[in-house]
Amino acid sequence: MAGKRLRNIYKDIEKNKIYILSEAVELVKKNATAKIDETVEVAISLGIDASKTDQHIRGVAILPNGTGKTYSVAVFARGAQADEAKEAGADIVGAEDLIEQIQKGEINFDRCIATPDLMPLIGKVAKILGPRGLMPSPKTGTVSANTGAAVKIIKGGQVEFRTEKGGVVHAGVGKASFTAKALEENIAFFINAITEEKGGSVKGSFIKKMTLSSTMGAGVRFAL
Repeated sequence: MAGKRLRNIYKDIEKNKIYILSEAVELVKKNATAKIDETVEVAISLGIDASKTDQHIRGVAILPNGTGKTYSVAVFARGAQADEAKEAGADIVGAEDLIEQIQKGEINFDRCIATPDLMPLIGKVAKILGPRGLMPSPKTGTVSANTGAAVKIIKGGQVEFRTEKGGVVHAGVGKASFTAKALEENIAFFINAITEEKGGSVKGSFIKKMTLSSTMGAGVRFAL
């Protein structure tokens, strides 16, 4: 059944065609026919040398229309900053006790925030959090003394991005149930956020290829 559905999807997509953004969004929304509310994802192939660390791209984008996903947030904090995080909607708040949970393999969160004074403590689990993309970093706004604001930003639609193998950056930019306008705004904002992170050592064309897809759908190449 899934194979038949994908074949039908590919019938709507012209091979090797690069669609304008509005057309790509329309195709992806039309073909997101799974029983779940599929996530709409954008994948961008960058013209960087992935072997050079100064060309790696990493940052955050706070999408104007949110992501449609509910993130579970853990916060390393004590005292008033811990209380502030809880009031803002953090799912897990702790310090040494949270370290112990992580060391036991109990990682029940999607994002992680820490106050600056607790970063040395988090070093104990850096080898666990790092490979999962969960290590707090000032670059992504996840090391902050203002824990309440940091939690609200993540819950409100913050997307973290970083270059992966082959110089590709990808992220979920909304749900298939979003309006076409909301998705287009989110995608344009995300692309702009990546472009702003371009380093001076990157030569030539920065964005080589962009593809839009849904969780269970096919990729559609597009350009702004």
